[in-house]
Amino acid sequence: MTTVQRIYKTKDVDMLIAAATIIETAITNKAFLQTKRSTWADPFFEDLQSEINTTIQSFLGIDSAKDLRQATQVVLNIQRQAIKDLAEVKVQLVEDFKTNPTRQTEILTQLGFTSYHKAAQKGDQEALINLLYQFKTNLTPALATEIETQGTAMSMLNTITAYADTLKAADITQENNKGIRKTITAEAITQFNLIYSKVISVSKISTKFYKDSPAQKDQFSFSKVSKAINASKKVTPTPPTT
Repeated sequence: MTTVQRIYKTKDVDMLIAAATIIETAITNKAFLQTKRSTWADPFFEDLQSEINTTIQSFLGIDSAKDLRQATQVVLNIQRQAIKDLAEVKVQLVEDFKTNPTRQTEILTQLGFTSYHKAAQKGDQEALINLLYQFKTNLTPALATEIETQGTAMSMLNTITAYADTLKAADITQENNKGIRKTITAEAITQFNLIYSKVISVSKISTKFYKDSPAQKDQFSFSKVSKAINASKKVTPTPPTT
């Protein structure tokens, strides 16, 4: 029996989800992308999307590729918004407590910023999840009131504390949409490799097109999309530092 080697390092289902997510992003941004490459004219992205969906349904036994892709997109959107909101809160904490450096350091440490924020901003999804759980656990009513008194809106603090559970719920939905068959044939792996080869080219080229727009660039990064898909189900939050 001929053995076919995978040309990607992730699990089959996660590779295909990442591929589907990237192509959906490409479709959303195709007006720009098609000005850069004539070979991406319609229906290039739509045909590739259809091929990915058919592959997921045929070889992995997932009934609704669309539901799975949408669940994944929810996870990614939550992560992007959480990074933005955390940055807004941190800068306010730094400025509001700058006349009391000791208290400033205590709060940033207690809420997880000291340990995890820099890594989370660089795309480390495990760091983001640890930060969210530590923030939620250690934001006591007394601390929240202290921070609010200095100027940060309570609504923003509440939003961030909700991210940890929302992210977990979204990931559970994503996982429940995965119905993987136990036997993966050489034919399946060959098709998976073909999908990966096509999408990784779109990924590499598009990230260069968006080199001056980090947020857009990250949405086309195969490694970052794949890591985001995997991170929330892998991580056991580090016990908070009190």
